[in-house]
Amino acid sequence: MPVGINQPSNQIRLTNVSLVRLKKGKKRFEIACYKNKVLEYRAGIETDLDNVLQIPSVFLNVSKGQTAPAADLAKAFGANTSTDDIVLEILKKGELQVGEKERHAQLERVHNEVIDIVAGKLVDPTSKRVYTAGMIAKALEQLSGHRREEGGGAGTPEEGVGKVKERPTWTGVVTTKSAKSQALDAMRALIAWQPIPVARARMRLRVSCPVGMLKQPAKVARGEGEEEGKGTVKERILSYVEEVESQGEVGGEWEVVGFVEPGAFKGLGEFVGGETKGRGRVEVLDMAVVHEDT
Repeated sequence: MPVGINQPSNQIRLTNVSLVRLKKGKKRFEIACYKNKVLEYRAGIETDLDNVLQIPSVFLNVSKGQTAPAADLAKAFGANTSTDDIVLEILKKGELQVGEKERHAQLERVHNEVIDIVAGKLVDPTSKRVYTAGMIAKALEQLSGHRREEGGGAGTPEEGVGKVKERPTWTGVVTTKSAKSQALDAMRALIAWQPIPVARARMRLRVSCPVGMLKQPAKVARGEGEEEGKGTVKERILSYVEEVESQGEVGGEWEVVGFVEPGAFKGLGEFVGGETKGRGRVEVLDMAVVHEDT
């Protein structure tokens, strides 16, 4: 007599699998992927679907090997939607199902990446020195645990207005958003609540402009036309610069090197480009200027 239980020939046994699940049209659909490949695909690191999908089929239940009937797929995704397009939609929009150990490891990776980004972008506004990753992590932990400690809410009254202006809050790292976007959220919350004194590290830029344009009245956009604004082109450029490192004329061009808040960079670039008709330039010398202890 044969020993053991034979596996049915039409059942596909999948190993080393990660599930991506999407609920649509009152049905839950799943695809079977290789572990770690889903995140690489979503990050643009892996582009070959053959290296991501264990099998190019849509399931109602992967663990039971139950494939989704064509009628269910047509009802949920549309009759003219191909299986390949359905798989891509689930892969891009579905929820990645991972084990507790994998989820913890993934959360820790994202957390460390967020802390590293924030620590490189914020400084002590007095000393201009960076904080350690540990200090940034502790400050964010304070925010997530006590985000409503001031006045019992997350807002402060606007000046002259009887309304409450919401301040950015921080509730902790998640795995469903990129580390970069979460780092921006964390920086906004740290700057708004100041659990430790922080400010954005400044950008170091070089701005150049033809000498002949420096004394021209600056123009500002007004609807479809332009009107003269306050000050000359040179004065307006310098108004964006918090601290001038050097300035002078070189070969018919005026150059200034200085420090600018990251939030002012876009406005400065647009102003220089518009006023000089493309003859002026804004060059980034350092993305985040900080002072580190040696």
